[in-house]
Amino acid sequence: MYIDSHAHLTSEQIFPIVDKVLERARHSNLDAIVNICTDIDSLKKGIELRSRYPFFYNTASTTPHDVVKEGELFFPVVEKAAREGHLVAIGETGLDYFYEHSDKKTQQKYLSKYFALARESKLPVIFHCREAFADLFDIANDEYAGLPAVLHCFTGTLEEAKQVLDRGWYLSISGIVTFKKSLQLQEVAKFVPLDRLFIETDSPYLAPQSKRGTQNEPSFICETAEMISSIKNIPVEEVAKATSANAREFFSF
Repeated sequence: MYIDSHAHLTSEQIFPIVDKVLERARHSNLDAIVNICTDIDSLKKGIELRSRYPFFYNTASTTPHDVVKEGELFFPVVEKAAREGHLVAIGETGLDYFYEHSDKKTQQKYLSKYFALARESKLPVIFHCREAFADLFDIANDEYAGLPAVLHCFTGTLEEAKQVLDRGWYLSISGIVTFKKSLQLQEVAKFVPLDRLFIETDSPYLAPQSKRGTQNEPSFICETAEMISSIKNIPVEEVAKATSANAREFFSF
């Protein structure tokens, strides 16, 4: 059985067909899905879906892309949801200096706010990080040292992966690892110990190689697991079992 540790199933792109997507997920041996809510509407829909699907779990925060536009509006909503027990993690929060849709100082401000909320609510953190690892590590060293986190959809270097693991965090691999040119990420996947690894789809984005050009969904996660099993030269069942156990421990479900 698989766990999709990161999907956006209450996004505008996928929500209209979410019931069919969840049915296909269950038929594809998915035991749980962690849904990432990034605004008020997606969180409201996520809480409603959680009431109907016991294998469906929610996290929430503003992404680093949107903190200028929505950070002030959404933060108190996330805070309330965390206190009421609707969330299994805070995220995806973090830093993105590649696109820098929000200025760096505002991204850093909200990362600190979400660190404080995670500490207060005793929830783990899901990071988004692109071309900002130095600042992420520095801020985390000051404000989140020794506490649980996962780097979602990791696309950094092997050295950055080592620094993630040195902090006791998990690292999550998406369908990008199946792409023919993702040699660096494949090297990372080979290096990361199974007991520190998650798998995810990041649906509806980043469909794996055989589905490229289509809308991604949790039922496609088996291709990512199969690629990792090939890279590590271990049975795919071993990948499924380990990554699911890691996710269950991390999210406490």
